[in-house]
Amino acid sequence: MGLLILSLALIVYTPYAVFPLVLVVLPLVCITLVVLLLIASVRKRKRLQASAAAALIIVFATSFAVLKLQDSIRDTLRWFLWSNRFKTELRASASFRPGELKHLEWQATGFAGVANDTLYLVFDPADVLASAAQIGSPGIYTGLPCEVLKVRRLEAHWYSVRFYTDEAWGERNQLDCRGTHSP
Repeated sequence: MGLLILSLALIVYTPYAVFPLVLVVLPLVCITLVVLLLIASVRKRKRLQASAAAALIIVFATSFAVLKLQDSIRDTLRWFLWSNRFKTELRASASFRPGELKHLEWQATGFAGVANDTLYLVFDPADVLASAAQIGSPGIYTGLPCEVLKVRRLEAHWYSVRFYTDEAWGERNQLDCRGTHSP
């Protein structure tokens, strides 16, 4: 249970939570449980063997679920905890071009211009992105400047939009995300 709480806390505060979880926490917990399982096997303690084996299975299942769902968990928890702050920040931001949805960079990962992934918070008063969120697959959607990897609905009129690696709103890289064309 402590591993799950630690994982969720890390996920909320950093998009890089997978590294300490996979490289430090998970191996330490697994090694401890395997050693406990071996000791129980040598001493022929069936109850301890069963407990250690069950704990190991639970740790693997929980870790797999957290790692598989970390993006949606992170978006949901961040929105739940700080949505008022994000809404205020977006509403106070500069005006946008006609036909462009209000947005702000919500999360950016990468290093020194390599493998940059950008997630935007988007305010969509007409909820035109609702169908994109339901579809859940990459595409070109009305109000967005180029093809995006994923649109996720946070609440009515509010969405997170994940761009492809090294793509950003208003820039021209592999895709033209300057918003000069319409889908």
